[in-house]
Amino acid sequence: MVDVERFRTLLEVERDRKVALLRALRSDITSVNLARQDSNVDDEHDPEGSTIAFELSQASALFEQSRSGLEHIEAALQRISDGSYGTCAECGIDIPEGRLEARPWTPFCVKHASRRA
Repeated sequence: MVDVERFRTLLEVERDRKVALLRALRSDITSVNLARQDSNVDDEHDPEGSTIAFELSQASALFEQSRSGLEHIEAALQRISDGSYGTCAECGIDIPEGRLEARPWTPFCVKHASRRA
């Protein structure tokens, strides 16, 4: 039997970390966008323009990745609440604790996770 409370704590800590990261990334994206609006940067011809565009692209990608991760964490916390945490959403078998240690938000056993990769 999986120690659900231990995993709840791990997921809540990770959720708090993701929320803080999303706030910081949102702030960074806003700052870059404001700086870009106030300048006369031509990304194509200004050597700094491509750097600003790259940084904005990187921050946006990290934001989306973190947002998606937060959704997975929230879904795992919901599974804890409804009693289905630790059970594969595909086949219904118990997810090995080692897998939950590595990916506490996973809804799939190893077999079914590998089919989705």
